[in-house]
Amino acid sequence: MLIALGGAHVDRRGKVAGCYIPGASNPGAMREEIGGGAFNALRNAVQRGVTGSLVSLRGGDSAGESVALAVEAAAIKDLSATFLDRATPSYTAFIDSGGDVIAGLADMALYELFPKQVMRRNIRDAIQSADAILADANLPAAALVRVASLAMGKPFFAIAISPAKVIRFAAALPALSLLFMNRREAATLCKAPADAPSPALVQKLRERGLNSGVITAGDAAIIAFQSDSLFSLQPPRLHRTSDATGAGDALAGATIAATMRGLPLRAALREGAAAATATVTEQTAVARLEESRFREILTGIPECEIADLSLR
Repeated sequence: MLIALGGAHVDRRGKVAGCYIPGASNPGAMREEIGGGAFNALRNAVQRGVTGSLVSLRGGDSAGESVALAVEAAAIKDLSATFLDRATPSYTAFIDSGGDVIAGLADMALYELFPKQVMRRNIRDAIQSADAILADANLPAAALVRVASLAMGKPFFAIAISPAKVIRFAAALPALSLLFMNRREAATLCKAPADAPSPALVQKLRERGLNSGVITAGDAAIIAFQSDSLFSLQPPRLHRTSDATGAGDALAGATIAATMRGLPLRAALREGAAAATATVTEQTAVARLEESRFREILTGIPECEIADLSLR
């Protein structure tokens, strides 16, 4: 059982039809679905054979009802709380014609109530009885520290969410089994330049107490480290039919599922890259991962390249 704590909310993406013109009205199309880092990753993990439960917060509105229906449809146990007098959180992104984010707006004040939710007896019991825990940085720092204490040595996975929120993990870094982040988030967390060499960036993260992490950088190679090892994986370059929304969550969810099956990180990361590849080629934040299609994609994912570098 993987219990995920974090975002499950309305995800809106407005894609500009042509060349983006700042300060002007741009023609395009708006899509809306249910997303959120923890929920997206958990849905990918469930598709890869993991039993999952979700702890999130939502409002007593139609958006909250849509979130609840999406959780049920994903065959995930719902341990979320509903606040009848609050609005369900949402994320709105504006994307250029190439699929890259121009700007994003996170309306997620409700998630600040997570510390109280984590203190509830049923949530404490669910965390302590789970085989592994996943949290995203939509949880405030106090809630993340509390989850870390409840994890009691079990695998504790984490998703950075954004440069602004990743610092919430600062006090919980030694408790994390694996942190998924992009290069900007990694640099923010360790107060390093975004263009710092990967070994130097990893060294700074380790100095802050993080033992294992995965760092993405768009279409560039994925960098991962564990103990004193550093390795990379270059996914195939694809013509994207959509934006990259959800790709990082897919990477996290499928990698976590593979590690829970006993695969080492280097092998698990290939499965994560396969799920991310499926995501960027579909018009949805969570791709369908039927076994035959997944295996076909996996054959195109190369083995990780090991770097013999001392990180001490």
